[in-house]
Amino acid sequence: MTHDHDLVLRPTAAQTEAALDPPPGRNGGDLVVETLTGLGATTVFGLPGQHALGMFDALRRSDLAYIGLRVENNAGFAADAYGRITGEAAPLLLSTGPGALTSLAALQEAAAASAPVLAISSQIPSAGLGGGRHGYLHELPDQPASFRGVVKSVHTVRTQSQIPSAIAEAWESALTAPHGPVWVEIPQDVLLAETSLPVVTAADAAPHDLPPRPELTAVAAHLLSTAARPAIIAGGGVVRSDASGKLRQLAERLNAPVVTTFGGKGAFPWNHPLSLQSWLEDRHTTDFLEDADVLLVVGSGLGELSSNYYTFKPRGRVVQIEADLGKLESNHPALGIHADARLALSALLETVPVREDAEAADRVRTVLDLVRERIDAQELTLEQRVLAAVREALPDRSASFWDMTILAYWAWSAFDARRPNTMHSAQGAGGLGYAFPAAIGGAVADPTHPVLAVSGDGGALYSIAELATARQHNLDVTWLIVDDGGYGILREYMTDAFGQATATELSRPDYVALAESFGVPGVRTTPDTLADDLAKSLATPGPSVVVLPALLRMFAPTHLG
Repeated sequence: MTHDHDLVLRPTAAQTEAALDPPPGRNGGDLVVETLTGLGATTVFGLPGQHALGMFDALRRSDLAYIGLRVENNAGFAADAYGRITGEAAPLLLSTGPGALTSLAALQEAAAASAPVLAISSQIPSAGLGGGRHGYLHELPDQPASFRGVVKSVHTVRTQSQIPSAIAEAWESALTAPHGPVWVEIPQDVLLAETSLPVVTAADAAPHDLPPRPELTAVAAHLLSTAARPAIIAGGGVVRSDASGKLRQLAERLNAPVVTTFGGKGAFPWNHPLSLQSWLEDRHTTDFLEDADVLLVVGSGLGELSSNYYTFKPRGRVVQIEADLGKLESNHPALGIHADARLALSALLETVPVREDAEAADRVRTVLDLVRERIDAQELTLEQRVLAAVREALPDRSASFWDMTILAYWAWSAFDARRPNTMHSAQGAGGLGYAFPAAIGGAVADPTHPVLAVSGDGGALYSIAELATARQHNLDVTWLIVDDGGYGILREYMTDAFGQATATELSRPDYVALAESFGVPGVRTTPDTLADDLAKSLATPGPSVVVLPALLRMFAPTHLG
């Protein structure tokens, strides 16, 4: 008897002929790009190196678009942003040793933010693998060991026949919830050797679903339905699983106030009557969440930033939905549900009834009024004007990418992202230099809308070389650089702690002149002209730089007292 699946697996005559007579001149690098194409990739990021030339030569024979950055770490940030915006695994092609290791900080950010990055690196020739000291260029005794503590999975290839399966396995790993970066490495000789293997025409690497256990969602539904004061913390997992609509439905059905974490910006409408916005670094918000008798935490591990620096101590029951098993109940005892946020929220919506609470919106307004009074009492008008100018200039559908800088720390709490998956920052791992190369990746992912990057002058110097990349590919990226002459937040921290700052002051270039030297238009602005200058730059095709000389301050913390 013939089964349907037997018919699907049987090659056609044309496929058989092509497999028996593959085109000449192909090498192991061709197997890499063919597999990526078969998996659905259309764009790759990276930077070539001696051991990886087989992969990069194969790009010439493929239909893959290549975006080459000037520093491997920046290429990783660009791939990270591409993965966040598209939800697809972003291929990142790298060389051995120094090239590979330079990407580590970007891969750490991708891991912390659950961004699907498929890093494919070369290795020294096969004869040098195994831990001996042969003296090859770029040789490490155990290159994969440098990545095992950072990425989701490591895949080492030894022969050409392993390439398609290893890449497909890594692709599946990157896209299975929680998303994350993965690492594949292939020796130089395997990439360069001519291959007689058939052309890779398709690859099956569907990610696994992560549904909730029904007995757990039944208990969670009961707790939420019978709660007197339910509340919700929505994290980045809501955004990554495209569950914002289901979160809103559940919150409205329960009449439960919602606060979004900094990684979950845009997961809930900013001006919704039930929105506590993102004021997690505020004691009034912390007190409100502690008072909830049932707290639903969706897509967050309640780490340092999301818990007001671990001062948050819930008094009620906690229900935590989290795709990353390591984050489940890692900070607070909870009814832990290991599941994708979208699938878990869907399950709750099937059973949670409408809960009446006429006072929920009033309680939200009270908290936001208290937050506003606290901020207004600190004479931080300049900072609020600057942030408001950015919001005014940025189109609602445009993505923004924020470095670790004072204006970004304000934005975490006070910026209305307006739409899910449009505001991204490096707050996962907290490294400098994220914003501009990430914005490059974002512009490649969605070329239909201009993209904004926001950096301080310290972070800008990490990625200034990528002005050449933005110019070369004529990407619609506007880069706002807030220039205060140093590492502003570290200056604040050290002055507060020690009475004076050390190693925080920077000699910096004329950023407008520097941008223009790359062929990128630049403008120096003021707080009064920022909205107009940003809007004009964003509306002009191609890259641009807007420099704001300003000394911004942070609002006072509430976790120290």
